[in-house]
Amino acid sequence: MKGFFVVVGKRKRTFTVQGDLRQGGKRASSIRVSIGDTRELTTRAARAIAKEYLAQISRGQHPKTAKQDGDAGSGQAGNEAKIEISTVTLRQAWQRYREAHLIRKGRSEKTLSGYRDRVERLFAEWLDTSLGELAMDPARVAKKHDYITKENGPYIANGCMRTLRAIYNHARKTNRLLPPDNPADAVDWNEEKRRDTGMGASDLTEWFRELAALENPVRREFHLLTLLCGSRTTALQQVKPSHVDFRRRTLHIEKPKGGRKRAFDIPLSREMILCLIRAIRFGRQMYPLQSRKWIFPGDSASGHLAETKEDRDTLSKWGNDLRQTFRTIATAAGVSEFDAKLLMNHSIPGVNAGYVTRHKLLEDHLRSQQQAISTAVFSAIGKMLTKDAALRDWLGRCASRCVIGGQQMKRGDLGEDQDRIPHAA
Repeated sequence: MKGFFVVVGKRKRTFTVQGDLRQGGKRASSIRVSIGDTRELTTRAARAIAKEYLAQISRGQHPKTAKQDGDAGSGQAGNEAKIEISTVTLRQAWQRYREAHLIRKGRSEKTLSGYRDRVERLFAEWLDTSLGELAMDPARVAKKHDYITKENGPYIANGCMRTLRAIYNHARKTNRLLPPDNPADAVDWNEEKRRDTGMGASDLTEWFRELAALENPVRREFHLLTLLCGSRTTALQQVKPSHVDFRRRTLHIEKPKGGRKRAFDIPLSREMILCLIRAIRFGRQMYPLQSRKWIFPGDSASGHLAETKEDRDTLSKWGNDLRQTFRTIATAAGVSEFDAKLLMNHSIPGVNAGYVTRHKLLEDHLRSQQQAISTAVFSAIGKMLTKDAALRDWLGRCASRCVIGGQQMKRGDLGEDQDRIPHAA
């Protein structure tokens, strides 16, 4: 039967029917309606329902709407419910989704800002449009996706439609008479490829030359630490002196992606400890007020580094490039995929992963894996140290001691932090 098919998802298979909805003798939109789970319906029964749905579509009537009108009846209560549902706008649904889902679950400000930008800027003309109207005109949503793809790019267009899909699904939990077919289902998604911008061992020498040439030493140490730990930049920007435990050799990430419930400790290699020490010293010289609160202080309103992007001509790799590099070097250093995921605070799939107690591995095993990665990073450029005097000078300081203005940093220069720094560091 034309238009009758099965949609195969990750968890279930659904009988589905699709046809052209016509109004005034012209094609208004193409609609797709789910019939039922293949585990609950026989193919013969599903085909019979599909025939009925296609007949309703040919008459210009949405099958689900007709069924809902029948269920609601002709009573006043049913009509009132229908009127109330039809007036739920995108603005109202977004506000509820933001408060009940994003804020209540502790999503980061960056996540909230991303959702807000998609809804309030890119969907600005739809804010006062009812969700029911969008659901009944999926072609309008598909056209919007095509427009955003052309104007803003394929990744942003897909992100906008994911946001719309999430808001609609959340709104339907409390508005059951909204059409069950999500308007975002009409979108032909743009192909997305994982960014492949990480460096291998052979690329590190040139990158270190670029890093050594950066004028701002706080930014220089920030990028180096990003490479050595593979953490997200937004998490490292908000690191405080109180988050560093030099005796345990750990760095606490208080608000990673996923919120405070995902907080974790990063084990520190020798090179990472020295990097943090230099950052503290540089920060106290350059930003004496802001450095009281932040390890990577800056001139921003927050007091810490807020923008960590660099000119690609000055520093070719930064941010997520370094996160991918960390993962690449970890593999080359012989670190297992499981350990690399723990170091990067990735979720571990499978039932057995739930039995792993991360902090029990932190003190010994994970720290040795972290050290192996840091050693691999500096070993990869060891041969070039004899050829480049400037690079040799800076890398020598990275690997041995903290020097500013030709003077070696002393424990007493760190003030109240000095007692927490082991002599071995």
